[in-house]
Amino acid sequence: MPYSKIKDIQNSYDERNIPIEKVGVKNINYPIVVLDKIHKTQHTVASINMYVNLPKEFKGTHMSRFIEILNKYRVKIGIDNFDSILDEMIEILNAESAHLEVSFPYFIEKEAPVTKVKGLMEYKCSFIGSKKKNEKLDFMLTVKVPVTSLCPCSKEISDFGAHNQRSIITASIKFNKFVWIEELIEILETCCSCPLYSVLKRPDEKYVTEKAFNNPMFVEDMVREAAIKLKSDQRIEWFEIEAENFESIHNHSAYAYIESEKING
Repeated sequence: MPYSKIKDIQNSYDERNIPIEKVGVKNINYPIVVLDKIHKTQHTVASINMYVNLPKEFKGTHMSRFIEILNKYRVKIGIDNFDSILDEMIEILNAESAHLEVSFPYFIEKEAPVTKVKGLMEYKCSFIGSKKKNEKLDFMLTVKVPVTSLCPCSKEISDFGAHNQRSIITASIKFNKFVWIEELIEILETCCSCPLYSVLKRPDEKYVTEKAFNNPMFVEDMVREAAIKLKSDQRIEWFEIEAENFESIHNHSAYAYIESEKING
């Protein structure tokens, strides 16, 4: 049977009169190229979600068309062409709005603080973009940064040492001028008791242990410090920041969150 003769069920009329805000495909593993401040580009593999709105009169959307658009851009998916991809989704799928979420591991080579031994640190990052037809792109960059936090209360009340733990600081930002992933990571790594490293020799272990002990922070301290730094960056128009401590002496996590409309001046 010729392709043109096959019935298009998705385009058939739906009598329930209910529009759908997001419909599409999720969890597509796909190679992408990300801008890298040191090496210009970095190849990684992303988990991608693609959605459009569906008007109330249509039974379904054409799922295969999402994959066709993705295949067209292949490794060219990045901040610089999010706008174009969303425009194409709107046009090809006859939609009024489109959404694209790209989550991926990003690697940075870090030196140990004393011995300078190099190793790769992994950071979880996301590009999230939404667009309505004939309107501007709404784009957000998210990074998750693993760090060390040391409890100020524990240090104050204990005769020996203080409890510390692995923590995750997560920042999402919207910006009016390009912000490197590395820059956002560097900001967050200054808002903890001590950054993490992939390789540590004994002199490095001594350094990071003492650094954390001399710089105790609650989750509240970390999000407040991050908020101060993000507010001071003129490129950042909006942000949200959260910190989670995977507590070493409690059967729960400690958590703090700040969202701020960025207003400068």
